[in-house]
Amino acid sequence: MYSREESQKLKREFWVAFAEKYPRKWVLYDTKIKDFSFKFYIDNKKAQVLIDIEHRNDEKRMAYFEKLEALKNILDEEFVKDLVFEKNYTIESGKTISRIWVEKPGIGFSNRNNWDTIFDFFFEKMNALEMFYLEYDEFIKDIE
Repeated sequence: MYSREESQKLKREFWVAFAEKYPRKWVLYDTKIKDFSFKFYIDNKKAQVLIDIEHRNDEKRMAYFEKLEALKNILDEEFVKDLVFEKNYTIESGKTISRIWVEKPGIGFSNRNNWDTIFDFFFEKMNALEMFYLEYDEFIKDIE
């Protein structure tokens, strides 16, 4: 088991190694939609690529989620299979958001032997979600 400091150091090394393997600028928070972001997540049980919709206004949050839900078949057939759509997802802080994600279970950052597999998963899934977003962003943004 790692100490907290060792775990933080290992996580930093993980992200540096990922950036070295796939040196590019990701969309992530630069979606031009308030509180709508793409995220990478890793712990010692799973790796995830996420779309989080965290708008404080529930109506707007639902509207963005429903836009993505309307594109679910296109997402599944052309970009990323097996996405999980959750309209009301409660994060650790207790806040309710909408979340769409794909996950690779049984894999963690503390085993360096997993890193290339995780990096490839992150790249493949995030790249596909970004390509989707860049193609459909005007439709998604148009909630008025």
